Amino acid sequence: MPQTLLPLIPDGATQINDLVSVIREDAQWTYFHGAHPIFAHAQDDRRSFRMFTAQLVCQGTCRQVDIIHAFGVSKNSVLRSVKKFREEGVEGFYASRRGRGSTVITEKVADQAQQLLNASTSRKEIAEQLGIKYDTLRKAIQQGRLQEPPQDENTAALSPASDKSGRSLQDSAAADAMGTACTRTVERVCAAVGMLPDGAPARFEPCRDVSFGGVLCALPALNQNGLFRHLDRCFSPLGGYYTSLQVMILLACMALCRIKTVEQLQYHSPGELGKLFGLDRVPEVRCLRNKLTSLSADDAPEKWAALLSKDWLEADPDLAGALYVDGHVRLYHGKQTELPRRYVSRQRLCLRGTTDYWVNDALGQPFFVVERPVDQGMLEAIKNDIVPRLLNDVPRQPTQEAFDADPYLARFTILFDREGYSPVFFKQMWQEHRIACITYHKHPKEDWPEDAFAEEAVSLPSGETVMMKLAERGSWVGSKKDGLWMREIRKLTPSGHQTSLISTAYGGSSVEDAGGLFSRWSQENFFRYSMQHFGIDLLSEYGTEEIPGTKRPVVNPARRELDRRRRSVQGKLTRRRAEYAAVALHPEADAKKVKQWEHRKAELLDEVQQLEHELETVKVQQQETPKHLDWNELPEESKFERLAPSRKQLLDTVKMIAYRAETAMAGIIRAQLSRHDDARSVLRDLFRSAADITPLPETNELEVRLHTLANPRTNRAIGHLLQELNAASATYPGTKLRLVYRLIGATSG
Repeated sequence: MPQTLLPLIPDGATQINDLVSVIREDAQWTYFHGAHPIFAHAQDDRRSFRMFTAQLVCQGTCRQVDIIHAFGVSKNSVLRSVKKFREEGVEGFYASRRGRGSTVITEKVADQAQQLLNASTSRKEIAEQLGIKYDTLRKAIQQGRLQEPPQDENTAALSPASDKSGRSLQDSAAADAMGTACTRTVERVCAAVGMLPDGAPARFEPCRDVSFGGVLCALPALNQNGLFRHLDRCFSPLGGYYTSLQVMILLACMALCRIKTVEQLQYHSPGELGKLFGLDRVPEVRCLRNKLTSLSADDAPEKWAALLSKDWLEADPDLAGALYVDGHVRLYHGKQTELPRRYVSRQRLCLRGTTDYWVNDALGQPFFVVERPVDQGMLEAIKNDIVPRLLNDVPRQPTQEAFDADPYLARFTILFDREGYSPVFFKQMWQEHRIACITYHKHPKEDWPEDAFAEEAVSLPSGETVMMKLAERGSWVGSKKDGLWMREIRKLTPSGHQTSLISTAYGGSSVEDAGGLFSRWSQENFFRYSMQHFGIDLLSEYGTEEIPGTKRPVVNPARRELDRRRRSVQGKLTRRRAEYAAVALHPEADAKKVKQWEHRKAELLDEVQQLEHELETVKVQQQETPKHLDWNELPEESKFERLAPSRKQLLDTVKMIAYRAETAMAGIIRAQLSRHDDARSVLRDLFRSAADITPLPETNELEVRLHTLANPRTNRAIGHLLQELNAASATYPGTKLRLVYRLIGATSG
């Protein structure tokens, strides 16, 4: 008894009958007998189509009616093909036609038509221009008398642009086979068996109204800020269907489209997102997590981030001369580990979390971030992690000869808030490295006279100019032994309050120092904006891991408990002393209540004495208990694990690139907006807007046609941005297609 063939037919195939099916992919038709391919020919090869369908009928594999229904051809056409096959065989379909010669496309007309074809003119335009029929021109091309230029390998055969409804039906139809929107089945099978070492190539199709199509406008800015730089140097090939380049583009586009976590990707159409990358679909959540794990192996994200931060510092040496450092507590509400409590200024609470120290420029653009699971404060992080890195990476540092010639010359300047106030640290940074520090004065003395202040025009790094009343003096800061002379600048506010800042930038001016320190809002704005729009606080994975061997001391939990007891006893003692003083100063006038008053007074005195004795005991225990312990000396119940950092470094770096790219684009359109603060809002709308994507093989271009936004002023700003992007002549990463941007309804751009 013959075995029944299982219907293992690639998704998207059209069944001719129960055994034979056909699929069109990449401008080629492939015929299958069961699960086995048996014949293939080009989409426009009519001779091979007629020959093979006639052969199927003559061999009894198919009926004539099956061919008619499957391909929509006429009955007479099938009958002629079958007759030719029976009379002349296969050779009859490929024999040269006998005719009287060309009477329409003469030699002169053929030369003109070939020139127009070489100029990428469409067939319809050529027929109209030369006054010949379209079918006559088509036949001449099919017979080889005229040659069309070859198509680019990165573009699919041009066909009518698909709309969203058609793509949704196609994606849903593929779900029963390999998965939703998995329409490139042959390549996926090859990738699964290791026959696609370089991953799936990007092949774009004409599509209308592609979701998030506007994010393609960010590709030139992402490229300029290093998203595709050093990838081959830092990351190993992923293998499989998706390449590391495609994963990086996806992560950056997710950040700009406000898809904040990998898990949120499951709520967006994978097929629609895939059209942005020349793929059938983007990876599912589990696949993307596996790709991120592979990319995060062997400290590759740390190496990549270090190379990029050095590139960013070298790209703008002026901004690299003044660096802003601040800590950001990333809260953790999970239960897998008991992280130590940190003070969170934005909530004014001590909550569990880990501290990240960010280094930004005066515009708020980040350079790098340092994670501190075991944190001893900002100064320790600056001294041990940040300064050594800056000494190697900051460009244009003065030579030793320049330092000897100018005793007030600084290597570069670090600015931070009051958390970093330490005269000992200021002195150490200047004497050992000639690094200038600027911060707020934590213990200013009496106010200066108002007539000492003069109104100055202060230029902020953002380009804004503000008027401030400033005064400057030299001040001794710190103790007599460990202090030093510093420049003290004060700003007088309209309310009469004097804000004091101190600086070891001895070669600077009060205007420069005030403009630098009062621009710290740019870094605070970066934290707030990145938390809200890029999700820098969200967990990238839920695992934890042991903290590797560290020599940094940690807070002694026994000393922390003694400090808590001392504060508690000190508070109780203060209240009891106040009650005792109130009772002692107001004796009872009523003779009947004198004994009750004396009894209450004795009780309070006894409580005060007991609390004083307890306080002295706690103080002695504090002196005998060290403040810090080595990590290995901590009790096991006090040890904790850190949040798994493998994916976080990679995602943080991509988000930094996305933020810098958005900042660059905002600077372009800000000049076209009356309200400069609307620039980022306009870009957010642009990134999430739909667009038409059309590959143009004749010009080797990828056209992105954007839909108009909310109002004419926004469209003017976007049109100006598109002009700048087109002038950059950027290509789509991994292809030779030049990106061309158009705004529907606009005459240029």
